[in-house]
Amino acid sequence: MNDKHNLAIIVGSVREGRFGPVVASWVADQARTHGGFEVEVVDLAQVELPLALPDVSPKFSDEDYPRPAGMAPLTSALDRADAFIVVTPEYNHSYPASLKAAIDWHFTHWTAKPVAFVSYGGAAGGRHAVLHLENVLTELHAVTIRDGLSFPFYYTAWQDGRPLDPESSGYAKTLLDQLAWWAGALRSARETAPYPA
Repeated sequence: MNDKHNLAIIVGSVREGRFGPVVASWVADQARTHGGFEVEVVDLAQVELPLALPDVSPKFSDEDYPRPAGMAPLTSALDRADAFIVVTPEYNHSYPASLKAAIDWHFTHWTAKPVAFVSYGGAAGGRHAVLHLENVLTELHAVTIRDGLSFPFYYTAWQDGRPLDPESSGYAKTLLDQLAWWAGALRSARETAPYPA
């Protein structure tokens, strides 16, 4: 078995002028430095994500679910992943509609896999968005990681693609250590005892 876990870093914002790719690039560098992951960045701005859904939930027909062809790269990345990091801003005390659409078009892809969060925003640093995401992903039987990263006032807290706080890399390592442990534990569990439907 490969000692490294497949990590999908999801860029949640599709807004013009978004800051998400800057944050995701830094997070990806931290994950590669950590050494426990094969890293793939998935940018939702490059994925076809209609808001209108088929009449049947993917919970009941996930393998044959009628997803748009432009969604295939996202579906494949979610399927390959042993773990996720969701990079999200906060819009009106919650997370972007693009993330909700990406979640709702899938179901078993999240099941029994760990999800960590890196958020950014104003005074709250995106924490309201994360709280809402934790509720949604728990419904899909994902395991959310307690220690996340939050960047309040990101527009003054970053420079040259990096956070100014020198402790940020240490916080990222804590997140990644926890994510790697859960990724290993849950991958073993999925292989030996698949999660019941």
